[in-house]
Amino acid sequence: MTDTLVPIEELAKKVTVSVSTVRAWLRKGYIPKNTYLKIGNTYRFDVPAVIAALTATTVGKEGDVEQTTSIEETPEMEQMEFDFNSDEDF
Repeated sequence: MTDTLVPIEELAKKVTVSVSTVRAWLRKGYIPKNTYLKIGNTYRFDVPAVIAALTATTVGKEGDVEQTTSIEETPEMEQMEFDFNSDEDF
């Protein structure tokens, strides 16, 4: 890690997303544990390492280089529709 670790608000500003998005990325594992330091409820991030992890490439089984899906390319979750006025019992 570098000598400069920044709080979650500064990381969010640097990658132009909300703080809640950064927290979601942490929960989903998009931000690897080796790119931040957590003490209690306080996080400090190595910004270059986080950006590198979010834009990383992987090597496939046959040596092919594959671009991992970036956060921006992740498809949105499909919204489910419910009919609460239906007389059907489930």
